[in-house]
Amino acid sequence: MKNPTEVNPADLLSYKLIGFGSGIYFGKHHRTLLQLVDKMPQNGNQQVFIFSTSGQEGKSERLHKKLRKKLQTKGYNILGEFNCPGYDTYLFTKLVGGLQKGRPNEQDLKKAQAFAENLKQTYNILLLCDTSSPQK
Repeated sequence: MKNPTEVNPADLLSYKLIGFGSGIYFGKHHRTLLQLVDKMPQNGNQQVFIFSTSGQEGKSERLHKKLRKKLQTKGYNILGEFNCPGYDTYLFTKLVGGLQKGRPNEQDLKKAQAFAENLKQTYNILLLCDTSSPQK
């Protein structure tokens, strides 16, 4: 697993499958992931997957939209997407102690593991995940 700022975009071509993930900030993935995809070369056959945590459960189609579009525009084949709840202290929710407190929980992690194991059985995986504090 690597932070997107540690990756040379051209080196990504050596992987069979790449995972792109972070928390969702203001309705999209962390800016470092989006910036990396902007620098990545066009590709017609590389396979990727997307994952995230967010204060909104089950909204991956909407929350992954910007990253998905960038990857598809560059020709990457998205094999799957995964989203689970994550602790959210966005704006007014901070005043009430946040949303999805205690998430991801053990059950969420088991679902994420099952998703990853399914992909891992077939591919050599590199996970790109920004785990830094929320962007301002």
